[in-house]
Amino acid sequence: MDAPAVLSIAGSDPSGGAGIQADLKTFATLGVFGAAVVTALTAQNTSGVRGIESVAPAFVVQQLDAVLEDLDVRAIKTGMLGTVAVVEAVAHRLAAGLGVPVVVDPVLVATAGQPLTASEAVATIRRHLLPLAALVTPNLPEAAALTGRQVTTTVEMRDAARALTDLGARAALVKGGHLAEAAVDVLWDGAAFHELAAPRVPGVFHGTGCTLSAAIVVHLARGTTLRDAVSQAKRYVTDAIAASPARGQGARPLDNRSRG
Repeated sequence: MDAPAVLSIAGSDPSGGAGIQADLKTFATLGVFGAAVVTALTAQNTSGVRGIESVAPAFVVQQLDAVLEDLDVRAIKTGMLGTVAVVEAVAHRLAAGLGVPVVVDPVLVATAGQPLTASEAVATIRRHLLPLAALVTPNLPEAAALTGRQVTTTVEMRDAARALTDLGARAALVKGGHLAEAAVDVLWDGAAFHELAAPRVPGVFHGTGCTLSAAIVVHLARGTTLRDAVSQAKRYVTDAIAASPARGQGARPLDNRSRG
């Protein structure tokens, strides 16, 4: 089949800018078959999150089993998992050894600042999910929370990336969107560092991390090397940010149409 199947395990954003909606848009634009396991329902829009309803862990696993027993999934990403119990359930199922790359996007806080994952779940992600990750993709606050150290400069990003692989992830991409200067991401592939820079586009954007990790998963599913998968995904997201529409009253959702 020309279009491999890929899977997102994440929360739902009814406004369409982030979460599984952003992932499925990215999958479709980049030409793969996208599946999605819903871990949480959110009431949110471009201005913020108003409420969260977590999906029962047993039902998350039931969704996972239904997809994995039927589709030839070639790569998986996790996004918002929300609770300790859901993190444990997903990690336990993925630990069964699926033989495909898993990208962990540790979604902890929404763009507008509302928490999306319980603080007590951070340790569970660190302990149970990171060792399953072919790649973990935190932003600066997420990297700080997972490593317990300050992450505000590119030097500290390098240290954090190494620390994340010490915790079990095979590679780490620490995203520099929160840096004051250029938007530089730091990739540590376990052997070498690679810095990926892009011009900073003024404004506040919604769903950048979800879209980036989804695009990485697409390229990994096609057998692309990790470094090339990250580079291609970075270009995709940069173009989608530059073309993002002023839609809604808050952060701008990305425009990922025809940006392969």
